[in-house]
This record gives sequence, structure tokens and C-alpha cells, in this order.
Amino acid sequence: MADLTTAYRDYLTSIKDDLMTGVSHMIPFVTIGGIFLALGYASASVFGDVTNVFEATGTLGWFFAQVGSIGLTIMVPILGAYISYAIADRPGLAPGFVLSYLIQQGNVLQEAGTIIGIQGGAAGAGYLGALVAGLITGYVALWFKRRDVPGFIEPMMPVLVIPVATTLVLLPVMLFVVGVPVSILNAALTAWLRDMQGGQALLVGAILGGMMAFDMGGPINKVAYVFATGLISEQLYGPMAAVMIAGMTPPLGMALANLVAPEKYPAEMYENAKNAIPLGLSFITEGAIPYGASDPGRVIPGIVAGSAVAGAAAMGLGVTMPAPHGGIFVIPLSNKPFLFLGCLVLGAVVTAVIEYAITPAYDERVGNV
Repeated sequence: MADLTTAYRDYLTSIKDDLMTGVSHMIPFVTIGGIFLALGYASASVFGDVTNVFEATGTLGWFFAQVGSIGLTIMVPILGAYISYAIADRPGLAPGFVLSYLIQQGNVLQEAGTIIGIQGGAAGAGYLGALVAGLITGYVALWFKRRDVPGFIEPMMPVLVIPVATTLVLLPVMLFVVGVPVSILNAALTAWLRDMQGGQALLVGAILGGMMAFDMGGPINKVAYVFATGLISEQLYGPMAAVMIAGMTPPLGMALANLVAPEKYPAEMYENAKNAIPLGLSFITEGAIPYGASDPGRVIPGIVAGSAVAGAAAMGLGVTMPAPHGGIFVIPLSNKPFLFLGCLVLGAVVTAVIEYAITPAYDERVGNV
């Protein structure tokens, strides 16, 4: 039983690593896409009076927007390609990209839906489809890679046989089993996120914020981050702002608590507080780990509460962020930079206040042990 549990845990860890390989390769494309698209709109508002930068052909903003659009278009198949690559190495890269790109084409999925009698698919399968496509493609390519073949065929396996065979075998699966259903799900999720108001926005922001803080850069944090990052391709920037603010809050909140009440923490933590400030401002949630590791029972509730409040405030106030990383350095790209900072300060103060209230003096804790 123990061996089975260990094998299952190793398998889940392997899948997480494969997904994070895809995400890490996708992030630069999201960064280029989000930042250049924001620059396009900013340029259009400064140098021209246009309501849609994509209609202002030949202008500086239009060129910036073209670069941004390409980055956000390619980021999704890049995600699927490198998930597949992480599983099957080089033979999985091309089929992972091609099949992930294919299921982003709304017209193709609409025709596939017509064949199987399901209406929908115009929105494309989005990043959710790319996640599924990358995993399936990777494991199928790996299966082909492990086949014994004659010696004269072996040199052609990674560049010809495996990519073509994998694509051919999975084409109907991607169109009819993955593409159309995931596209319908993606369209419903996107519509709900775009239209949500009031309490719904607050709830989503609070959940994403709490997830960002809970394990301080661990798997739960990454789920929230990948979710928000994927929505950038749909030009939904609110969740990204909530996630970034919430991810910056724990190190800043704990640093504030430590600096205000140093008697509640070990002496060596005072230096860590100074280090946590630049880490938090740079959107590195892991800056709070030394505090969480030393006293998780008190630290985790405080940082989760602070980040949940910060995330809810950001979503409720309509703060957006088109860049997937950068922290304080990309705040000018937000639609409401001062509210972005305000939500961040709010979350850090809530964390610090809670920690101050629930954490006794360090000498008392040590004496009671």
C-alpha cells in the first residue's frame, strides 16, 4: 500500500513538473503579448484619437498591438507544445504545438461540432484545451518513442515517424473529444468571468488571493497563477491583477508585522523582513516562506486573509493587469495603478494586523514550549 501511495505521489509530481515546464516556456510569450498590447493602447491614447487600436493601421500603437496579439495567440500552443516536450522530449514538441494550435481555431471546431451534432466551438479551446492536448500528445509520443523499430527506421523516429504518427492518431481525438467540449466549457467560463459583478467578482478575487498565499509559491499558488495567466489570452486582465497583488501581499505583510513588532519574532527574522520587502515588491511570494516555516499555524491564516482581502478588493474595484509578472515594475501598465497600490497596501496591512493580534511575544512562546 505504501509503495502504491508513493508511486501515485511521484506520478502527480511528474505531471505537475510537466505542466510547469509548459507554463515556464509560455510566460515570456505572455509577457511580450501583454506588455506590447498595453503599449499599443497607451500609444493610441497618447498619439491618436482612436477607439480601437487595431483599426488605426500604420500607427505606432497599431504595430505594438500586432506584436502583442501575436504573443498572446502563440502563448497557448506554446503551453501545449512544451508540456508535450517535457513528457516525450523533442519528438513531442511539434505535435504538441500543432494540435494545441489546431484546437484554438474556432472555425475548425465549429465544423467538428457540426459533424458530431454539438453546437459550439467558435471560441476555441483556450489554455484549458492546450493543457489537455499537451498531456495527451506527450504520452502518446512517448509511447511511440519506446517502440522497438528496425535500425534503418530509428534515425527517422524523432523527426518524422513520431511527430507524424502522433498527430495523425490524435487528430480525431483533439477535434471531437477534446476540442469541441473544452471549447464550449472555455466559452462559458470566459463569459461568466467577463460578466461577473459585485459579489461574484469579490468571491473569485478572494479565492484566487487565498490560493496565492496558502502555500507561498507551492502547487496551490501555481494553480491560481496559471488560471489567471491563461485568461490573458482572452484579454481578461482582472484575475491577473488579483493574483499579482495577492502574491505580493504575504512577504510585505509579514515584513510589516515584523518591523512593527520585532519582539514577536526571533532576532534573525528582522533581517529577513528587510529581504522580504524587495521580494514582495517583485511578486515573489516565496519571500514569506521563512515566516511560514517557523510558525505555520499563525502565519498561514494571516497571509491567506490578507491576500484574500487584497484579491477581492482588486476584482471588486475592476483593477486589471496585462503583464503576467513584474510586480511593482509593471504597475504603470494597470488600468488603475493607484488602486493597484491601494489594494496591495490594504492586503499587507490586514496581514500585519492579524499577525500582530494572534502572535504572542517570542519570549513567551519559547518559554511555554
